[in-house]
This record gives sequence, C-alpha cells and structure tokens, in this order.
Amino acid sequence: MLKVVLFVSFFLSLFMVDDFASYTQNIPNSNEKIEMVAIKGGKFLIGSPETEPSRRQDEGPQKEIEISPFWMSKFETTWDTYLIFQNRELETEKNLKVDAIARPTKPYVEMSFGQGKNGGFPVCNVTQFAARAYCKWLYQTTGIFYRLPTEAEWEYAARAGTNTPFYFGNNSKELGEYAWFFDNSDGAYKKVGGKKPNAWGFYDMYGNVAEWTSDFYEENYYAKVSVKDPSNQRFELYPHTIKGGHWDDDADMLRSAARRPSTPRLKQRDPQIPRSKWWLTDAPFLGFRIVRPLLVPSQKEIDAYFALPPVDE
Repeated sequence: MLKVVLFVSFFLSLFMVDDFASYTQNIPNSNEKIEMVAIKGGKFLIGSPETEPSRRQDEGPQKEIEISPFWMSKFETTWDTYLIFQNRELETEKNLKVDAIARPTKPYVEMSFGQGKNGGFPVCNVTQFAARAYCKWLYQTTGIFYRLPTEAEWEYAARAGTNTPFYFGNNSKELGEYAWFFDNSDGAYKKVGGKKPNAWGFYDMYGNVAEWTSDFYEENYYAKVSVKDPSNQRFELYPHTIKGGHWDDDADMLRSAARRPSTPRLKQRDPQIPRSKWWLTDAPFLGFRIVRPLLVPSQKEIDAYFALPPVDE
C-alpha cells in the first residue's frame, strides 16, 4: 500500500510547483492539526561572517547554498500531537492498513519536568530517533512523507531572507519580542506561538525549545558542504546538529547561525541498560519541528531515513 501511496505522491509532486501553497495537515482520528508553511526554493549564505558578534568557529566559512522548495511546520511539535502518536491505538492502525510502527516506551519520569503538556506546549526530551518515528507515523497514516529539516533547510527558514544575526536585525535587545530565552522564560518553556513570527510566518524559531535537525554535526561542516540541498546523514547516535537555542540560553545561542552538537550528556541520568532509544532525561529544552520536501525521495531513501538507530549502551 505504501509503495502505491509513494508513487502517487511522487507523481503529483511533479505537477505541484505552480500550485505550491501552505496547507493544514489533519492528524487522523483526532482534532489536532499541523499548519505547514510553503517555502519557495532559493539561495542564501549559510553560517555567519567573521565580523558577527558572538560568532563561533563552527559557523564558517560562509557559503552560498541553494535550497529546493519544501514545507515546514509553522510551530514546534506539541505534546498534544506527539501524545497521539505515543498513545495511539494499534487497532486503529490495523484498520488503516499501515505497517506496524513501534510506539515510544512509557517514560519512568514525567518528561516535561512539570513545564506543561496540554494546550500547546512544545514536546521535549525526545531523542532524534523518536522524532523520526513520529514522522514515520505521520507518513504511514497520511501517505505524505515528513521528516526533520536538514541544518541548511532550518537556517534558510529561520533567516527568512535576512543575513543579519537575527531575522529581525542586529539588535539582540529586541529578542524578547520574538523568543523565550534566559532573560524572560522564568526557567521553563511556554506554549508555542506566543511571540512574534519571522517574515515567513514561523514561530519560535529562536528560543522556547531548541530543535533537532537531521544532520550529523561536524565542526568544519561548512568547509565541505555541498552547494545544492546539502544533507549530512550518518547512521550514528552522536553528534547531531541542534539549532535555534532554547528557554535557558543566552541571546548569542539564538542567532540564526548558532549551532550545537548533541552529546551523551542528554541521557546522563538514564538508568536503563541499554539506554532508551526514545527518551532523553536531561533535555527538557530540546524538541523539533517537521518538514515535507516538494520532491518525494525514493522508497529506499525513505526506509533508510526511518531505520533503527545503533544501541546506546
């Protein structure tokens, strides 16, 4: 069934460029929806210039990158939608005739750490594999391929046509109008969409929770990054690139070019052996948002993207 859905989706994508528009994705068997914003392809300078205040070595050298059209979720993924995936009924999936998808194991502690779940709070403490499994569930229940953004796609969407440190300009004193971070968060994330969006309509690209990308982190990545739709996929647990900064970060980590690697410290208090492939124990500041590429990849590429991760001892 999925191969038929994939073929139809690929066939339709060839004719969608002229009808490329934002849309709302309904979550099957629920009242939840995901607003997807259309992003036209284009070129931009990835990274930061050497003159940018607070610049770090891993943000360069700058290079012009071309990005193909894609959609990205307007808001960070919320607990409301993630818990539908986590708590879904297997019988429902059987009726939908989709392949079995493992569900997240029950966490042994409350994974929002008291920050809030119902009513629009961003999901946190999920591994990159869990975020990808959520995308797989969406794919198999909607017939549309969703995934995490590449690092280049994320920065392209965040910048929204700008080349300044922040998508609103140079002055970090204006950050409080656009983001929840150390200066105004009171030590916790907030409901998504509470601050001003960027020029392309994306909320919380800075602050609130930091966001997973699909890409493997390399400090010198920009020195060798390809100039067309770069992607740095590796079948390894660490490190992957995290973007956007979070509610406990200072302003410098919320710049469009700022990037950081994931590390085993995100699971340092996990007592399980092997450690959970679903949950982090030390990342109440890390979540994700999703993208949909205009051109659907091959079935082989999709299967590889959703493959199980290595075991984390």
